[in-house]
Amino acid sequence: MAKISITLKKSLIGRKKDHIATVNALGLKKIGRTVEHEDTPQIRGMIKKVDYLLEVK
Repeated sequence: MAKISITLKKSLIGRKKDHIATVNALGLKKIGRTVEHEDTPQIRGMIKKVDYLLEVK
C-alpha cells in the first residue's frame, strides 16, 4: 500500500476532545510534526474527521 504523509498544521487548543484524541491516535502531538501511515480506510476516516487541522500529502 501507499504511504500518506500527515502534518499537524493547527493547534489542538479549544478543539473537541474526540478530535484531539483522533489527532493523538494518528501520532501527532505538536504543530509542524509529520508522520507517515499506510493508506488504509481507517486512516482515511481519521484524516477526514480532523482534516481542518491537517495537511496531507
